[in-house]
Amino acid sequence: MRIVMWSKWASNLVFVALLGFVVLMVYWQQKLVTLEQEQKALGTKLGRMASLPSGKHEIGAFGDEIINSYEPLQDSNQGNVVDYSDTAVILYNRIPKTGSTSFMGMAYDLCSKNSFHVIHLNTTKNSHVMNPADQLRFAQNVSTWFERRPVIYHGHLGFIDFSSLGVPLRPLYINIIRDPLDRLISYYYFLRYGDDFRPEVVRKKQGNKETFDECVTRQGHDCDPLNLWMQIPFFCGHHSSCWEAGNSWALQQAKSNLARSYFLVGTTEGMEDFIGVLEVSLPRFFRGALKYFQDGGKSHLRKTYGKQIPNKETIRTIRKSKIWQMEQDFYMFAKKNFNSIKKRTLTTGGMVFPQQFRYEKIRPK
Repeated sequence: MRIVMWSKWASNLVFVALLGFVVLMVYWQQKLVTLEQEQKALGTKLGRMASLPSGKHEIGAFGDEIINSYEPLQDSNQGNVVDYSDTAVILYNRIPKTGSTSFMGMAYDLCSKNSFHVIHLNTTKNSHVMNPADQLRFAQNVSTWFERRPVIYHGHLGFIDFSSLGVPLRPLYINIIRDPLDRLISYYYFLRYGDDFRPEVVRKKQGNKETFDECVTRQGHDCDPLNLWMQIPFFCGHHSSCWEAGNSWALQQAKSNLARSYFLVGTTEGMEDFIGVLEVSLPRFFRGALKYFQDGGKSHLRKTYGKQIPNKETIRTIRKSKIWQMEQDFYMFAKKNFNSIKKRTLTTGGMVFPQQFRYEKIRPK
């Protein structure tokens, strides 16, 4: 009797195993069919993008075809339209006295028109660095605050490496840099005379009439070349060595971060071209920005009062310093890269180059 029951149980077990195997095979076969269908749908979508008629977000022609780079893709599983520009996060870790107020004034005026958000990051005591806990909080907040996207965050803060903080977000970093000596001179006179943006504010050195030339002659604190050490640490980041004036590792790290992690870095004197490239590259944010900047008076938003051009002896003295040489090296590195990008993006007359890639030979059809 036991042998008969055991035999029947074994037969049932074999039947269940075979049935499970058949079900599993059917399931994976269906998955393969679904994947093939998704691949065909994506191929059709990409092929259609290369031959779309003129429409919204059009940026130019490639040969005889109109290319639409900003048309959203469709999720083949859910049927939802995915527009990545609507979830974009721009992080502008602005450097003092580089024209950042002028730039952000334009962004604030455009945000309603172009339907994006702008958020200022205000740090305690205007610190340019955060402790590790605050870096993590900030990265997590930015990564999950979907209600405020698309968005531009801005603040006087050193570079933060989001990839080291365990969050999936990689923000589009942008920045503007300025000739180091020009930036220092502007800041020197700003502390004494203020500017036309908020002329009523009493500045830290107000009443001090000493010129920059006189300060350099007597080797004063406010004109010390050590004060040039600003743009390198902002790009270098939060490592303690970044903020050690004259640290050679900091210079190399700043260059590395600019090359690897920044979408675009422009110059103060080339602000108009910087905005032009941004409008072409990120129209979701900067559509109409160049005309607004040219015609709306924002290119002259902030001017420092009382600024005087230094004499040749002052310039020679400053240029002898290691700090100036390093900051100038970084400035020229950034400027050369921006000029190269500008040439690939804008024509001599300020027109936009047409899109220079397309999709073809998509298989299976």
